[in-house]
Amino acid sequence: MATKINTSALSRRDLLSAAAALITVTTVPFESFAGTAETEARLKELTGGVAVKAGKITLKLPEIAENGGSVPMVVSVESPMTDKDFCKAIHVVADGNPMPGICSFRFTPAAGKAEASLRIRMAKSQTVTAIAIMSDGSVYQTTANIKVTIGGC
Repeated sequence: MATKINTSALSRRDLLSAAAALITVTTVPFESFAGTAETEARLKELTGGVAVKAGKITLKLPEIAENGGSVPMVVSVESPMTDKDFCKAIHVVADGNPMPGICSFRFTPAAGKAEASLRIRMAKSQTVTAIAIMSDGSVYQTTANIKVTIGGC
């Protein structure tokens, strides 16, 4: 049998406290999400342990995504894309998704430019990291933080 609660006896402060507790309980992250340790391991695997540098790579994501189910992303690398100097691959990793690896792109000089745009799914607010592996073996990295209001995974 359900118990009736006399809502007129509850203060506004009591209602707000109860609502805050409910929100806290429902937003606890799942243990199956990658986290930074798994993300760092994935990045180390992709780079082969080579020291990463800043620059050359650009990652465009909205600062706030209202829906994590479809977040626009553009990743590009400044590269002449000649036979001797080109971007071989771009890898994108997110630390808050169930699987940290979001996508990988492979390029040849015939591509003309190293750029890709797509829509990704994001489970929660997190840091997205993009790395570019160049033909000379150098590796460049950039990150972007994104706030997701409704998770998509």
